[in-house]
Amino acid sequence: MHHLMPAQNEKIAITVVLPVKNEAKNLPRCLDKLQRFEKVYVVDSGSKDGTQEVASDLGAEVVQFNWDGKFPKKRNWFLQNYTIPTDWVLFLDADEIVNDEFCNEVDAAISAGTHVGYWLTFHNWFQGKYLRHGDPFSKLAFFKPSAGCYERIDEDMWSHLDMEIHEHPILDGTLGTIHAPIDHDDRRGLQSYIQKHEEYASWEARRYLALGAKGSDAWNQLTDRQRKKYSVIETWWFPTAYFFVSFVVKAGFLDGRAGFVFARMKAQYFKSIRIKISEARGAGLPPKN
Repeated sequence: MHHLMPAQNEKIAITVVLPVKNEAKNLPRCLDKLQRFEKVYVVDSGSKDGTQEVASDLGAEVVQFNWDGKFPKKRNWFLQNYTIPTDWVLFLDADEIVNDEFCNEVDAAISAGTHVGYWLTFHNWFQGKYLRHGDPFSKLAFFKPSAGCYERIDEDMWSHLDMEIHEHPILDGTLGTIHAPIDHDDRRGLQSYIQKHEEYASWEARRYLALGAKGSDAWNQLTDRQRKKYSVIETWWFPTAYFFVSFVVKAGFLDGRAGFVFARMKAQYFKSIRIKISEARGAGLPPKN
């Protein structure tokens, strides 16, 4: 039996949305791999490095977002204010690079119509090395907008991060997994990585304090991985345990120096969250119930 192959110029009926700020360096590699998709938006937060020009020159539609410090943040704002021309939306960061295998799998997924959203699988590049081992990275960023949107976290004025970072979509329906990996390859250097994760740690500390007791509505909306993390985030041993599991149990040591530094930096990230939680409580912020 002969299977008909889709025409090469036939677009995949998915809208790709790239929330960015100062990503002129990463954008060309990312956008170059998105030509098979029906529509690509770049949602920019006032970049000063030529991001808008790069995106426009490469065929993306540029949308400007100016956050007022309140809900909604960037991804939900786009979902609420723009008519998405397809039934499916794929959110990517500028340092996330897809390939043909991934494109083929998401095309098959939307044709199958089995689920309303999919977890995506990522392969990390760190300090110029492809990490084949250690703690895997995944996120729910491919879904039907008709099935839901990103969770709402009331963080008015206590965060300066205008984009959903660790928030996940709350969807009405079943979820699947796209197994073809996306390359996560940020080439802005270690200093950028450290600064970014310090900002994330501050956000996670405040989010943790705002969650309330286990069993609260906010707690119940967490993913299983988030619940596990927040259940132990204040313990002294968690960063060390994470490093041991990632570097030893999950064979991060096979990635050499880059694997060691990556596992150590992630462990430091969790330690920083714990310190920031303690610091926030000392400053008189509401304790976690």
